[in-house]
Amino acid sequence: MKPFRDGDTILVSRFSAIGDVAMTVPVVYSACRCYPRLRFVVLTRPSMVPIFACAPANLTVLGIDVKSATYSGIGGMRRLAGEMRRKYAPAAFVDLHDVLRTQLLGLFLRLHGVPCARIDKARGKRRALTRRSDKVMLPLTGSRDRYAETFARAGLPLEERFEGLYGARGKAPAEAFAAITAPKPEGERWIGIAPFAAHEGKIYPPELMEQVVAALCAEPRVRVFLLGGGGREQEVLSAWAARYPAATCLAGKRYGFAAELALFNHLDCMLTMDSGNMHLAAIAATPTVSIWGATHPYCGFTAWRQTSDDFIQLPVPCRPCSVFGNKPCQRGDLMCLRAIRPDTVAARVLAKID
Repeated sequence: MKPFRDGDTILVSRFSAIGDVAMTVPVVYSACRCYPRLRFVVLTRPSMVPIFACAPANLTVLGIDVKSATYSGIGGMRRLAGEMRRKYAPAAFVDLHDVLRTQLLGLFLRLHGVPCARIDKARGKRRALTRRSDKVMLPLTGSRDRYAETFARAGLPLEERFEGLYGARGKAPAEAFAAITAPKPEGERWIGIAPFAAHEGKIYPPELMEQVVAALCAEPRVRVFLLGGGGREQEVLSAWAARYPAATCLAGKRYGFAAELALFNHLDCMLTMDSGNMHLAAIAATPTVSIWGATHPYCGFTAWRQTSDDFIQLPVPCRPCSVFGNKPCQRGDLMCLRAIRPDTVAARVLAKID
């Protein structure tokens, strides 16, 4: 690709789920800081825009509803490409998603001379890692590294220049999460627990997780925040909060990403599944412990700066059975999750807050 000039715009796409978008933040922010004379425009789902908190000055995040009549289908991507060309005249397109709609967007941009770089998702290696027999149990390149490689193919090699949403030593102001709770009292320890995920294969059984909640709430000066969505999740977490006075249920409250990320930044530890909350907590610079069942860290979706010490998992031979945890359990009993002892989980979290 030809060299970029000061003021050029780099168009970036990543729609999809919370975790996928959150994983782009360290890479996109690093790109902005490595190339301060360029402008970066990220296209994502409208609900994901607030994830890009405390953004660099040269970053614009646009919420695009790709399911709306305006932007759906081939015609919608042609329309979006035209709008981006007229408004931003992008010098390059970095596709961090590589699905049909972003492939179409890239095609319409290329037809007008905009060079494109597309992420390599290594789908064949994923299949080898998750198949029933003859698994190739080797760690795949992580998603953030794949994002960075895509920028490099676009002519923008990166160094990591991300220290969390609020900086290396910074803290979100307490007023940013005032709608949720008052500031943390001196000496109190705050633990977040996000016990749910999109698929059953990634959810530690609730009856076991309740034992973890009970153990943590029994610790002196510990306060637990329970995170989840509405419906059944809210029902379960509200019942736990009623039984354990040290627990506060945030499920279904809809405080918004800005308030929740600010709260996460003040937690001493977050306990999650392999889920979006794992990634949100990580970019808020929260020490994070995650439980892995049907999926596996080898699939490349670990959170920013997580290490093997942050994972709770069992060496069950059929793991991982899928990349996203969305396939039925081959054994039929989810032993990869059910065999994890609640006291093991509680001890790992308490070790983080000592």
